Amino acid sequence: RPLMLQGHERSITQIKYNREGDLLFSSSKDQKPNVWYSLNGERLGTYDGHQGAVWCLDVDWESRKLITGAGDMTTKIWDVEYGTVIASIAAKSSVRTSNFSFSGNQAAYSTDKAMGQNCELFIIDVRNADSTLSEQAPTLRIPMVESKITSMLWGPLDETIITGHDNGNIAIWDIRKGQKVMDSGTDHTAGINDMQLSKDGTMFVTACKDTTAKLFDSESLMCLKSYKTERPVNSAAISPILDHVVLGGGQDAMEVTTTSTKAGKFDSRFFHLIYEEEFARLKGHFGPINSLAFHPDGKSYASGGEDGFVRVQTFDSTYFENIFE
Repeated sequence: RPLMLQGHERSITQIKYNREGDLLFSSSKDQKPNVWYSLNGERLGTYDGHQGAVWCLDVDWESRKLITGAGDMTTKIWDVEYGTVIASIAAKSSVRTSNFSFSGNQAAYSTDKAMGQNCELFIIDVRNADSTLSEQAPTLRIPMVESKITSMLWGPLDETIITGHDNGNIAIWDIRKGQKVMDSGTDHTAGINDMQLSKDGTMFVTACKDTTAKLFDSESLMCLKSYKTERPVNSAAISPILDHVVLGGGQDAMEVTTTSTKAGKFDSRFFHLIYEEEFARLKGHFGPINSLAFHPDGKSYASGGEDGFVRVQTFDSTYFENIFE
């Protein structure tokens, strides 16, 4: 039976495991990110301080710092253990994405195109983060003129940033030069909702509103595989131990009332990474799935939905015995 983590009053926006996988972090539109024990689903605590919907979160390599971005136009860096705010950085519009670099020395976040402000990508140094961070200038600031960033990843060795945009474009930015190095072109035709790296960082999977998820090479941005569904994909994750991809989605929130849960629109769907074939579906949520994450050991995965629940589903032994002929 899955663990049902019930601690949010509104829909989940993002979930993430820490590196060891013993903690699961969840953010939602109810202003309070939570942290849970992934083993038994017990809530460890909440991070109180935001005044708006929290759109994104990330935890660093040592599980010491948590970064969140919210609709109250701030990025906050938290002490994971004590739940206190280390630094709060004001932005000029909502903060849509936020990620720590692999080393944890830097963090990046991007703002929305709203209220006359352009979308911008900021990179900050968080090694000695304290309350003075809000007054320091970011180490790099890149304005996005064409389209806004909807998802973001750090590239290898903290030298590049990969951004996914609301027009379906994917770009790689060189941090030292502050310039765009590469563009993916027209593989996707609509906004990219989510991007997640494979365990070794050589590939990443995108989840897109154009009803597909695609696998890209993280250096050349070459599209390697494509996984097709009938509805927008909100999140996708790659298994760390098997050649599997899990996709989650559903329709836009406006159309949810017209769909019965029996129609199978809100299942987690498992595809084979290489053969692009769907081989399993898991029901559970009463609305679209907004975020998915595999446990670092690959033996379970978590999904966060529009219904405000986070579900942790452990695989049974037959999942590991299923071999494609």
